[in-house]
Amino acid sequence: MNKNGDIIIIEDDPDDRFMLEEVFTILDFPNPRKYFEDGAAALEYLENTTDLPFLILSDLNMPRLGGLELRKRLHTDARLNLRCIPYLFFSTSVDQNAVIDAYSMSAQGFFVKPVQFEDLKDTIKLIVNYWKKCAAPNNF
Repeated sequence: MNKNGDIIIIEDDPDDRFMLEEVFTILDFPNPRKYFEDGAAALEYLENTTDLPFLILSDLNMPRLGGLELRKRLHTDARLNLRCIPYLFFSTSVDQNAVIDAYSMSAQGFFVKPVQFEDLKDTIKLIVNYWKKCAAPNNF
């Protein structure tokens, strides 16, 4: 895990992308953000980049390639899996089966997007601070 790397945000809703960027700007985390509208675009980037992102925040339901399918592909790709990039679901839609599916593919978290801006800010702050303090196999 590269604690100074990019935060990959996979979100198809432009309003949610705008709100997330507002939160990251206010919180002043130094990590650059890269936004992707769907899992297919994010997968293409991750397969072809030499960059080591800090973490991935992924929506669940997206066109072309949804969050669960993307997680499955990343988890089963030995080269990408060795990069130890935390994969967190961040979605407005949540049901027990989706959460079970996410954790069965070794997702490192499943968060429901808060509706209120302050709650969104608190959640993002909690997520980033947690992963900044967390050790990973490739941190040493």
